Amino acid sequence: MLLQRIEAYLRQSRMPPTRFGRDALGDPNFLFNLRDGREPRPATVRRVLAFMESHAPDGSNPGAGR
Repeated sequence: MLLQRIEAYLRQSRMPPTRFGRDALGDPNFLFNLRDGREPRPATVRRVLAFMESHAPDGSNPGAGR
């Protein structure tokens, strides 16, 4: 589930929910809306997953150099 993956990412990265939403989608309320039951579109899910993959919580950037 997307919400669980984001919550784990936030714990590992220590990123605030508003920053995550702003950086990933330009929407600081995204995570709060998701927690309230918002169902994101498939394109939004892809953008969020791509953001998490390219901004690894351990500080590495697996997408760098591609």
